[in-house]
Amino acid sequence: MIYFVSDIHLGAGSKVEARSTEHAFCRWLDMVAEDATEIYLLGDIFDFWFEHRRVAPKGFVRVLGRIADLSDRGVRVVLFTGNHDMWCRDYLTEECGVEIYYHPKVMTIGRRVVHIAHGDNLNVDNQPLLRAMNRMFRSSLLRWMFSWLLHPDIALKFGAWWSGKSRKSHGAVALSLAHLTPLKEYASEHKLSHTNVEAYIFGHMHIPHHEKMEEYEMFFLSDWSAEEAVYVAMDSDNMLSLKTFAIDETIS
Repeated sequence: MIYFVSDIHLGAGSKVEARSTEHAFCRWLDMVAEDATEIYLLGDIFDFWFEHRRVAPKGFVRVLGRIADLSDRGVRVVLFTGNHDMWCRDYLTEECGVEIYYHPKVMTIGRRVVHIAHGDNLNVDNQPLLRAMNRMFRSSLLRWMFSWLLHPDIALKFGAWWSGKSRKSHGAVALSLAHLTPLKEYASEHKLSHTNVEAYIFGHMHIPHHEKMEEYEMFFLSDWSAEEAVYVAMDSDNMLSLKTFAIDETIS
């Protein structure tokens, strides 16, 4: 089996909430470990992640240990960075065996051609503020300044505050399927020049949804802030489908 999951936002909320989310994600990793050959993490796995050259964020040891174990056992673990964890260097690769991509990618997975992306920086040409912020946060100069001009404790504290602020503003908006329109339009436009793509899988929007078009299908993953998380699984027949996982341990 091949699995796709996103928007865990590890470390978000209070210490109790953050630990609860970590335990839930560990249970999910333990569950899929029984038959997983590949696991794709579609961004915002961490609510904030920034690696200095020799310093990595504190915490997440339970999740990182499980991912390292999966990798050691031959499971391919792939991370597509999101807007909350785009500042990865080589720590997750060297310590946990994670394969990292910073941009959307068309991949052959199983026997299907799939486009994978977090989705935060796609089809935003008509949103100049968002486009400018995306460009700023991906600036190598800003990353260098953040890394070298601030003590890691200050940098990580500020980053956690900023990420929490961004996540709360996102959560304050009443989400509907209409919010998926920009990514649907992106997929439609992308398909015109990439006729071999059979499926598009996105995170970021926190709205679980599956839509089948005539020549391709789209999957949107949930975040992990509700009672259930929605992820995608590909079975041995290369069929993709949305699956649910009970985050509350008392009902799982």
